[in-house]
Amino acid sequence: MKASVTAEREVQDPSLAVAASNVPRYTSYPPANHFQPGIGAKLAETFLAAIERSKQASLYLHIPYCDRLCWFCGCHTKQTLSYAPIQTYIETLCEELRLLRNRLTRKPPLSRIHLGGGSPSLLRPAELAALKQAIDATFTFEPGCEISIEIDPSDVGSATIPSLTTFGMNRASIGVQDFDPQVQKAINRIQSYEVTRHVVEDLRRNGVNKINIDILYGLPHQDIARLLSTVEKVLSLKPERIALFGYAHVPWVKPHQRLIPEASLPGPEDRVTHARISATAIRDAGYVQIGIDHFSLPGDGLAMAARNGKLRRNFQGYTDDQSDVLIGLGASALSTFPGGYLQNHVATGRYSAQIKSGMLAHDRGFALNDDDRLRSWVIERLMCDFAFRRDDLVNAFGADALGLWNEACALAQGELAKIVSVEHGSFSIPAGSRHLARHVASHFDAYLSSNAFKYSKAV
Repeated sequence: MKASVTAEREVQDPSLAVAASNVPRYTSYPPANHFQPGIGAKLAETFLAAIERSKQASLYLHIPYCDRLCWFCGCHTKQTLSYAPIQTYIETLCEELRLLRNRLTRKPPLSRIHLGGGSPSLLRPAELAALKQAIDATFTFEPGCEISIEIDPSDVGSATIPSLTTFGMNRASIGVQDFDPQVQKAINRIQSYEVTRHVVEDLRRNGVNKINIDILYGLPHQDIARLLSTVEKVLSLKPERIALFGYAHVPWVKPHQRLIPEASLPGPEDRVTHARISATAIRDAGYVQIGIDHFSLPGDGLAMAARNGKLRRNFQGYTDDQSDVLIGLGASALSTFPGGYLQNHVATGRYSAQIKSGMLAHDRGFALNDDDRLRSWVIERLMCDFAFRRDDLVNAFGADALGLWNEACALAQGELAKIVSVEHGSFSIPAGSRHLARHVASHFDAYLSSNAFKYSKAV
């Protein structure tokens, strides 16, 4: 059954109505749309000191260019058919690293580096070498530092993967979305299984055995048969991790998504069914479900973090990284510090002008207060563990946190009575309702009603 996302039919199952609600993805709390413009530079004076104190940090580098524009994309990126803007941008990114280095009194150790985009796999060997040199001059590397890079298989040429491994890549993240030709045409992303398989095999020949693959449900013209066919083909590639994301149709934020006819999108009931059946197929193949939308082989770091209660959630999604500092560099890049968040200028022109003027490019920011930290902890645990314990809450935040515990108990007896439970001092989301974790988390969001921003569907 298909349904328009603007005229969804009334559903009788209350969980379907919840799934059709619009709520944040909670890769941060508060979500990034609450960050305040123009205060980033002031907050950075305090926040950057946390880099000096941190035992280890993570680094995210944003490459906001693609050689094609996928209509489903919600990232900050732009299409270019010329390499010159990318070359200039990497020069600016290297200069940003130099400016950061001048603000530090030591070279902080890194546990993770992630190149995202956009399409970092567009970078040529000379730019990758220059970028690596700038990173080496600014940071040291922890033993086993994970260096992950997002790859669009259509970008990959004969020199691409060797140059990425020379950079240090030891984990590759490959976007698939869907292998069905009709779906691919509707989202303007033509990418065959054969091309993708060849890239995966080439990665492994070059020593990169940690491979992530992304799949999307909720895309135009998807049905169960098409989606399961994609899942089966992805499983045949045996990636270490699979992400099963729900397509976020937000044309009020990303105007190019208007090129996707809304009538072709699955309705709320179909989205829930597609997510459930796809997840079951992935689990049946031996993968462990991590949070709401990730899966990994049992020996992978994500699975071990989930088993040990150390799973985290940041702007890249679920992670086993324990760093309390995430440094984001590049246009639109987001940073996390114990005191709050920073975001660089989104527009590449403004970002570049700021860096060329000799200043770091921080624009928006948010300083956390005590209530923010408390709610952030609860939301992260719900998104990662689907539960939190009263004693852990009090141990982390003191007796004042009991007010939020009482709030949780009231929700369990009221609005959330059908999808959560409170037993033996634990607030939890039972297995049958875990796909609604974003909705449950939203009830602890003190900012949700204060912003007119319309989020994506809960499932």
